[in-house]
Parts: sequence; C-alpha cells; structure tokens
Amino acid sequence: MKSLKPLFILFIILLSLVVFLMYALPVLRPGQSFGPEDTKGGPDMVLKNYGAAIDSAANVFGVSSSYLKALCLLECSGKKKFQQRFEEHVYRKLKKVKFKELSNYEHVTPEMLQDANDEALKNLASSWGPFQLMGYKCLLLDIKIRDIRGDDAVFYGVKWIDLTYGETLKEKKFKDAFHIHNTGSPFPSNGSPKTYDPNYCNRGLKYMDWFSKH
Repeated sequence: MKSLKPLFILFIILLSLVVFLMYALPVLRPGQSFGPEDTKGGPDMVLKNYGAAIDSAANVFGVSSSYLKALCLLECSGKKKFQQRFEEHVYRKLKKVKFKELSNYEHVTPEMLQDANDEALKNLASSWGPFQLMGYKCLLLDIKIRDIRGDDAVFYGVKWIDLTYGETLKEKKFKDAFHIHNTGSPFPSNGSPKTYDPNYCNRGLKYMDWFSKH
C-alpha cells in the first residue's frame, strides 16, 4: 500500500491541475476562450455582443449609434471571434519607417517605432477589434494594441473614429464616413468608390436603416 501512496498523490495533483485549466483559468483570464455562439454573425449579434457598448460610446462622443452598429456589421459581422487581417503592405511601410527609410507613415514616425520588434510591427500592421482598426492607430491615441482589441475596444474605436472623421458623422455625411473608414478619403465625386467592396458604403447605409428601427 505504501508504494501506491505516491501514485495516489500524483493522481490528485494531476486531477487538480486539469480542474484548474478547465474551470479556474478561464475565470482568471476572461475573454481568452470562445464558444460556438461567439462565431455567429448578423445584425442581431451586433446588438447582442456590442449594442450596449456602442450605445454608451455613441452617447459619450455624440455620434450616430446606428452608424457604428452598421460599421461593426460591415467590419466583423457582429462576431466576438473573427479572423484578424494582416496587411503586408502596411508592415513593409512601417518597417521602412522604423529603419528611417521613410520619414513617416500616416503620422507614425521612427521615434514611435524605435522599440518595436518584428512581432510588434506585424501587430501594428494588423486590424483589430469590432471596427477593425489597424494596430498602428493606437500610437495616435497613445494607447496599447490590447486596448483596441480588449474589453474597451468599442470605446477606443469610437474615440479614434471621432478624432478622425467625427465632424463628417456629425454633419450626417454617412456615405462619406463609411468611405473614410475604409479608404481614408470621402466618397469620390465621380461616384466610383475605392472600397475593397464596391457596395461597402451602400450596404452600410442599408444596415443603418435596419439598426435605426431596432
């Protein structure tokens, strides 16, 4: 029996470790695990997953809640778990800025990137959060990438939107606003959008109408 005692103790230790990994760890690290429901998208999921946070941020910054919900649907389909987008061309630009081959990239300077390693540059060149903001945008807000992809992602996303094209939203130029978010410039006067999806802006306006009624 004495020879079995160490095995029994080892079994208890291993069992305790398994229980900790299954139950305690997700509690200690909220947001790190996702279930099947978190991969579902659609207007209803925007309301469920982000509706309250969007309404709160829209009130703080004085911008349209239905616009933000429509933008969320366009960018992440309202899902809590979705694929991040890495932009190779942005990564190359940021790398050139870091090594002073470029003086800046969209106001990002070499000084901002002096401590950034290659992994950090890749994170800065990826889009994050429900509005899919590029990581380097956090440098302009003086926050960390974790802030635009964590629990406060909606707040900081709306803060960036307000700083970047808030006046356009307050003037209710929503078609321009969708185009600025996606391309950095207002909707072209020639009527030919530069968005990756030609129907991006029109879909956004359609979604806005739905959210204004729900």
